[in-house]
Amino acid sequence: MSIQRIKRKSLAEEVASNLQKQISLGRYTANQKLPIEPELMKYFGVGRSTVREAIRILVNSGFLRVQQGVGTFVEDCKGIKEPLPQRLKRANLEEIDEVRQLLEMKIAEKAALNRSEEDIEKMKSFLAKRIKAAHANLLEECVEADIQFHIAIAEASKNAVLADLYKSFAIQIQSSFLDIFPDTEAFKEAQDLHEKLLKSIIDQDTKMAWNWVAKITGHISQ
Repeated sequence: MSIQRIKRKSLAEEVASNLQKQISLGRYTANQKLPIEPELMKYFGVGRSTVREAIRILVNSGFLRVQQGVGTFVEDCKGIKEPLPQRLKRANLEEIDEVRQLLEMKIAEKAALNRSEEDIEKMKSFLAKRIKAAHANLLEECVEADIQFHIAIAEASKNAVLADLYKSFAIQIQSSFLDIFPDTEAFKEAQDLHEKLLKSIIDQDTKMAWNWVAKITGHISQ
């Protein structure tokens, strides 16, 4: 079994997460004033400093605002106010995997249209490192090369927003791979699919690039 890496939350983070969930579920609505500190302390069974730190976390995330001398109010959260990297830390593996699949398919399609010779050389280099590390059963090096291969595809798409978005997800993908896989066997098995993906991008075959990514994401998630 692989070692499961669990990030231990502080008490303030637990309170902030609970409050954020209540806001998301509509218990507290936009511009509504939160209960005063003593009530929150009693409700959560924590001290004043913990409540204040939890409020600070949610203020920094854009969920709450503090009006001095008046109270703490729920912000009118239209759209995502929480920074994306922070939001991704709260996402479960299934959520990350679904978005990853959609991103990688579109990125591969765009890369097939817009890749340069320099992009191709970068992809080839990372793919070679990937299989070398896989055969040596060097999991961290293999996962790193795999992630860099897909980032190179994202950069080859020539869509800076797509590339930056994928890089944000790549941090979580890399962490999840290191948790899920005990060795590099799955990466060796998926090497041929990656080679075919690269060939489709070189051939500027957008349909096949899309299809190979669909097969890769389906295989590597098993």
